[in-house]
Formats: sequence, C-alpha cells, structure tokens
Amino acid sequence: MASIGQELLDVPIDDMIRSMAEGIADAQYRLDRTSIQIAQMMSGVNEEDRVFFGKRKYSLLELGFTPTFYQFVDTLIEVKISISMKSTSEYSTTAGRSVKISAYSASVNASYANKYSYSVEGSSLLRTKLVPVPPPSILEERIRALIEEEAKIQNSAGGNIT
Repeated sequence: MASIGQELLDVPIDDMIRSMAEGIADAQYRLDRTSIQIAQMMSGVNEEDRVFFGKRKYSLLELGFTPTFYQFVDTLIEVKISISMKSTSEYSTTAGRSVKISAYSASVNASYANKYSYSVEGSSLLRTKLVPVPPPSILEERIRALIEEEAKIQNSAGGNIT
C-alpha cells in the first residue's frame, strides 16, 4: 500500500507549474515583441504608416497614440486530490484493544473517477489574468524625444515634411 506522502509526490505538480510558467513567459515575450512592433509602426518609420492631417503627414505617436502593453497577473493553479482516512479497532481476548489508522490518497483521474464515482469535471484548473499596463517610461521618453526631433526637422525645413 502506497503512503499518503508518496501519492502526493506522484502528482506531477512541479511539471504542471513549470509548464504553465514557461507558457506564460513565452506568451509574455510574444506580447512584448508585438507591442514593440506596434510602437515601431506607430512611429511612422514607414511612409504608409503615416496619417495626413491638412497638408502634413503625422505618425500615430505624434498624434498621441501609444502602443498597448499587456502583463500576466494573478496566475492560479488548482489541483484536486482525494484523500481519505480510515480507522479500525480490533479486539482480542489475549492482547486487548488495538487501533489501526490508515490514510489513502489518490490523484483524481479518469480511473479513480470511474471506480469511486468521483466527478473529474474541473479536477484541475489553470488560470491567469492578462491586463494592460502603461508602456515602459523609457519608451515614453524616447517617443517624446522622437516627436521633438521631428518637430525641429519640420521647422527647419519650413513645415513641408511629408
């Protein structure tokens, strides 16, 4: 009979946590890369990414738009494990009374659910929350510097930048 400690150790919680953490890190990296690509597009580096207002083309950054960044927060991993304890008493005329306590544990899987009529629905849950966050302050500083530089170039060229 396996011990309760061993049964708990057999649940691959570390693999589940590691896999979720790696997935979140990879997703965060991809979100950041996308936000950076959007910031580059908004800078108007390519002519087709500029917008006409009057006789002048502006970048989206010059018009006050900023890229949105996202961050994962409040990650939750929930695993349900069934644990039961059983206590039995035995009486013997020669040895008197003895008490035997046993603990049983099993991870909730399809086999366990079928055998003991335990519902597997929702037996494990992985959840994370994605929220928008402000752009990094250094990016905002660089955007301001870019806009000021663009304005100086426009002023020195007589306002005819397209």
